[in-house]
Amino acid sequence: MLLQLRSRSVLAVDDPEKIPPPLAEPAENGLDQAPRRAKVLVVDDQRLIADTVAEILTNAGFEAVAAYDGWQALEIASRFRPNWLLSDVLMPRMNGVELAVTLRQKDPRMAILLFSGQAGISEILLEGQRRGYEFELIAKPIHPLKLIERLKQE
Repeated sequence: MLLQLRSRSVLAVDDPEKIPPPLAEPAENGLDQAPRRAKVLVVDDQRLIADTVAEILTNAGFEAVAAYDGWQALEIASRFRPNWLLSDVLMPRMNGVELAVTLRQKDPRMAILLFSGQAGISEILLEGQRRGYEFELIAKPIHPLKLIERLKQE
């Protein structure tokens, strides 16, 4: 049995004829010419949502990692260096706007998309605006295809 690593999964193949082609052929100069996958940090205190969205994005060609609160997201972001932050607004310990402001200060180029299924988040968003930050907000539940389309726009 041969094993081939593909993205974040391992494909077990009994017949070498069934091995799919590699994701990208290395260039003659030894440098990989495959386009880089956008990195997305998905943050939601509801683990099922964070994990599901990260898995959907990974399957759509993004490199996605889930975090379950703002503090954990900060730690992960320092190593993962995401291109995108996709975060719930209402979370314990550190809300999504506080997280977004902190990450924007560290990396002004990071694209940020906040989501919420709760009414009453306007005061949290206003606090970010008072500090000079505005973030795009989308409503939960998020349709996976619309989310993927939105992330691919940048």
